[in-house]
Amino acid sequence: MAGAVDLSALKARSEATARAAQQGPPAAGGPPAAGGSAFVVDVTEQTFQTEVVERSLQVPVIVDLWADWCGPCKQLSPVLERLAAAANGAWILAKVDVDANQRIAQLFGAQSIPMVVAVAGGQPLDAFTGALPEPQVRQWISALLDALRDRMPAIAEAERGAGAAEPVEEPEDPRFTAAEDAIERGDYAAAEQAYQKILDSEPANEDAAAALLQVRFLARAEQADPSAVAKADAAPDDVDAQLAAADTEVATDRVDAAFARLLGLVQRTVGDERERARQHLVELFELFPADDPRVTKARRGLARALF
Repeated sequence: MAGAVDLSALKARSEATARAAQQGPPAAGGPPAAGGSAFVVDVTEQTFQTEVVERSLQVPVIVDLWADWCGPCKQLSPVLERLAAAANGAWILAKVDVDANQRIAQLFGAQSIPMVVAVAGGQPLDAFTGALPEPQVRQWISALLDALRDRMPAIAEAERGAGAAEPVEEPEDPRFTAAEDAIERGDYAAAEQAYQKILDSEPANEDAAAALLQVRFLARAEQADPSAVAKADAAPDDVDAQLAAADTEVATDRVDAAFARLLGLVQRTVGDERERARQHLVELFELFPADDPRVTKARRGLARALF
């Protein structure tokens, strides 16, 4: 992604707004962003130049493109906020509400959210989309800092300060650590086995159950056929094709389309095929917060289809 986007596109507008604001009270000194950290900032088109472009000359700025209606965003944003606070300024998290700041979303070419973009030296360096598991987010940020540390001394200075201030943490559960290590290696089969082993001994372990569903979906999404949706649309009675297409749609943030596809499949099928469709849909529900309006709507639709 390096060099693909010119972040100066918003500069003129930002500077004009800044000049107009000089006659009013200064904005500095306001409350921190929703993350509750000095290293997490809410960014608008008017503050983009200062908070993203200029800050990125000192330390990397990681831009979180989100929206209130986006279920995966609600999973990813708290992870980023927590990691930013722990980093002590080695990097800054800039949160952008795409509904209120559409020009920024267009600037980064955001076709789906959540989208996370790393900016350094005034230019984007790398990006990812979707709500990655925390171990993968950590790995992505670590690789970014490793690549920039020699060029940006402020990173190491902040890291030294973070190390001195960090409290002693409780030991991690080695069973979860093994699973997370497997995810970082891209070995989803090993991660699935690790989470399943936890559930075999602790059936009520909600963290393991949620992680198992996530890793199973990641494994399917990684193997997704880019033409899965077209193939499914051409074969509406092919259950395997419909399930694969729904996974692809969720992975590309077309959640409503995925839910509608599987609801239609439930209505058209009977017996074992209907149960496969229902179970797959329920598993997709579990990838999102229970109060996600898309899940709530689809659950009502499923109830009508079944009863």
